Amino acid sequence: MPEPKPKPVPYPRGHTNPIRWCMTIICEILAMAVIIAGIVVFFGYLVIRPKVPQISVASAQLETLYFDQISLLTVQVSVVIKAENDNAKAHSSFYDMSFLLSFQGVKMAYLVAEPFDVNANSSVEFNYVPEPRTIPLNPDDAEGVSRSLRERILTFHLKGRTKTRWMVGPIGPVKNRLRLDCQLHLPIDRTTIFPRCRSRST
Repeated sequence: MPEPKPKPVPYPRGHTNPIRWCMTIICEILAMAVIIAGIVVFFGYLVIRPKVPQISVASAQLETLYFDQISLLTVQVSVVIKAENDNAKAHSSFYDMSFLLSFQGVKMAYLVAEPFDVNANSSVEFNYVPEPRTIPLNPDDAEGVSRSLRERILTFHLKGRTKTRWMVGPIGPVKNRLRLDCQLHLPIDRTTIFPRCRSRST
């Protein structure tokens, strides 16, 4: 008769595989590190209270207006864009800033800026005065312009976006995209308006 095969000797009860023991310790250390990092970030956020930088339209004005009541409208609009950083200790960077000014779907001008920084608790303004633009009008558009002139207001559309980057204490660098979408109702008597139009995060 063949000799019976020896049975494998199990680990004594209470004895843990060394590899499992090491993996357990490593997982516990990683879990503790994640918890501590989360606590640091949370309290850092409460202390610093970071604020997202903003873009807004500080003012706008209709500089030039000529309407021949047949087919042509010549206008010039000035716009002041304000970049704001309300963080107490961190400067912010703005880049890829571009806005389109239009009238009844007709593109009038692109308002752009090179990358720039804004110091803590500070703001920077950009005064845009594009060249006058002559806009051809079909009969329906001409009638709409005539109606707006009787109401003594022309409405323009300003739309665009920019990107921001700033430091938030222990959290590190934070990036955000801002979108601006404004209707500018400009009096034809060249009165400067101060629209309440601010950017939104996207």
